[in-house]
Amino acid sequence: MAADRTRLTIGTRGSKLALWQSNYIKDRIEALTGLPVDIKIIKTTGDKILDVPLAKVGGKGLFTKEIEVELEAGTVDLAVHSMKDVPTELPEGLVIAAMPARVDPRDAIVSGAGYTLDTLPAGGRVGTSSLRRVAQVRSLRPDVEIVDVRGNLDTRMRKAETGEVDVVILAAAGITRMGWADRITHYIAGDQMVSAVGQGAIGIEIREDDEFMQGVCAKIADPATVTCVTAERVVMRTLEGGCQVPIGAYARIEDGALVMDGIVGSVDGATILRASITGDAADPVAAGHALTDKLLALGAAEILAAVRSANVTPESAVDPTLET
Repeated sequence: MAADRTRLTIGTRGSKLALWQSNYIKDRIEALTGLPVDIKIIKTTGDKILDVPLAKVGGKGLFTKEIEVELEAGTVDLAVHSMKDVPTELPEGLVIAAMPARVDPRDAIVSGAGYTLDTLPAGGRVGTSSLRRVAQVRSLRPDVEIVDVRGNLDTRMRKAETGEVDVVILAAAGITRMGWADRITHYIAGDQMVSAVGQGAIGIEIREDDEFMQGVCAKIADPATVTCVTAERVVMRTLEGGCQVPIGAYARIEDGALVMDGIVGSVDGATILRASITGDAADPVAAGHALTDKLLALGAAEILAAVRSANVTPESAVDPTLET
């Protein structure tokens, strides 16, 4: 496809899930181009900080920045990310050029005892590192204990399977991609918990002026996924959300229309604002703004201001929960 490209290199984090995603994209690109594709593991800030809750770390692009530096320098040709880890403001000259079809966007529970949020006993221990999940769990079950759980996907699942916590909440997509769907004991319905922006979607980031990779990415992109995640990211960007603020947004196409749900909550779960809209699938940006306007009309700005003033600074534009 291009005489000047003899091989390509993907930049990625080194977790098992990140490598699964990168190998998935590698296989797609090799089939499309006939070029060999290498994978370069790059350690990010989020991978190095394992003893502090992500909501207190701050800084943009905890799971992307170091990879983007290499992409800008030309040492890798593309970066593969979980879209929920990608800041809504990208470095100048870089773009998300493709998202393949999204998989299950729901949050899921792993529990050695088979608990759900409804059956968990009072005082039960819920493992999560996401403020978005914390707020929604506390709203539903103010009588349970929240435990900050970090580490790779398998480590966190085992904490629940061995009883260190009673349940752990993770993204169904990551568990499914790793082939561990049989370890999921319950899927949380959307009316109980709104997903993170971009949850279940993989993004391919490239240099904006790389015409060769633009052409490759055009053949990988799934239009419906791009539409839905674009709308969700408008909500995150407009509300200046991140891992430090409890914001969720989930969009899907139903009967040709773009249907979206969004939440903004206080960390203690005492207040959860929820809104839904039906918009034009041809204009996801407008749909995202319409949902944001509804949330703001309900008082989202006041809630977010209170969260930020509680020593939780919204410098990040991601909801990073180690991809899951």
